Amino acid sequence: MSIRHGLLALLERGPRYGSQLRTEFESRTGSTWPLNVGQVYTTLARLERDGLVAPDGEDAAGHTLYAITDTGRTELFQWYERPVDRANPPRDELSIKLAMAVGAPGVDIRAVIQAQRHATIKAMQDYTRLKATALAAVESGRSRERDDVAWLLVLEQLIFQTEAEARWLDHCEARLVRLSLPADRRAAEPEPPQAAVADTPDPTTTTRPRTARARRG
Repeated sequence: MSIRHGLLALLERGPRYGSQLRTEFESRTGSTWPLNVGQVYTTLARLERDGLVAPDGEDAAGHTLYAITDTGRTELFQWYERPVDRANPPRDELSIKLAMAVGAPGVDIRAVIQAQRHATIKAMQDYTRLKATALAAVESGRSRERDDVAWLLVLEQLIFQTEAEARWLDHCEARLVRLSLPADRRAAEPEPPQAAVADTPDPTTTTRPRTARARRG
C-alpha cells in the first residue's frame, strides 16, 4: 500500500496537517488500513526531503500545514497512470502457512484449510453487509459522498479478494485429495474442476458486516 501517494492525493486537494491527513486517509478507506500519526509525519518528512511537499505555514490552532509541490503533483499523476507492479507480489501469510503445512508432522492440512475457509467466508459475508451500508449512503446522496464511494470500491475489492481466496482453498483441498490417491488412480482421473464456494454471497449484491469502518463508531 502506498501511504506516500495516498498522502499526496489528499494534499492535492489543499494544505493539510498530519492528524488531519490521517483522519481523511482512514475516512477514504474505511479504516481498512489504519495509520498512526507518527507514521504520517515520518512519511511527510520523507516527502519533504524528496521535494514532493513543503511546509505551508500554520492553521489557527498552530498546526503545521503541508502543501504538495509541482514535483509532488507530477509524481502523483504519474502514480495514477502507472499500473500497479505485480512482478513482486507481497508475501501472503495464508500461502506461506499452507506451503509449510504440506507434509509437516502432526499437522492436518485439511483441518487448516477448513478453519481458514470458515474465517474467509465469514469475512466475505461481513464485507458484503458493510457494502449495503456504503451503497445506501451513496444512493441517498448524504454528505461525504466522495468518501462513501471510495469506501464502497475498497469493500468490493475485499469481497472479490475473499471470494477468490475461498475458491482457492476449495481448489487446494481438491488438489490434496487427488494427490493422496495412488498414482494409477490419479492418472485415470481428470483434473479436479474449480470448486464452487457453497453459500457464498454474490459480490455484486448487498448485505452488510462490522469490520474496520463499523468499528470507528
